[in-house]
Amino acid sequence: MAVTGDEFKQAMQQWASGVAVVATHSEKLGIQGMTVTAFASVSMTPPQILVCVNEAADTGEGIKESGRFSVNVLSDRQQEVSNHFAGGLSQEQRFENTDWTPGIAGVPLLNGCLMSLDCRVVEKVRAGTHWIIIGEIEDAVCRSGEPLLYFRSQYRALSAP
Repeated sequence: MAVTGDEFKQAMQQWASGVAVVATHSEKLGIQGMTVTAFASVSMTPPQILVCVNEAADTGEGIKESGRFSVNVLSDRQQEVSNHFAGGLSQEQRFENTDWTPGIAGVPLLNGCLMSLDCRVVEKVRAGTHWIIIGEIEDAVCRSGEPLLYFRSQYRALSAP
């Protein structure tokens, strides 16, 4: 018997994760983005990652249309960016005060992130209420800094050793 949604949510709050913004650009829908914590590496050869996107998220429609997306791993100075892209604001409002640079095919790469990956969709797998989107990395930008972390429904910072 499966656990309830509340039990699952409580269990997953025990998993500390980085915070990223997945963004895309399509002719029909323009630029779009959303905050995610479900992001992982898949393969080194070829270089692939995965993100999980709720089927109801409008950013998923843009990814489906364009076949491209970026993953922007946020720094500990970008909590406000995470909040903007987490919901409640229109797509236009999310990008209004966010500095970004167009990547391959115009996909937004957020400035100030620890890392931005510019990806081409290679596969989509439906799992429950989400799409697992696998992307091949075509460009990577890395910067220095500390990660924005999320644990037990709160933002956290790394502590000094």
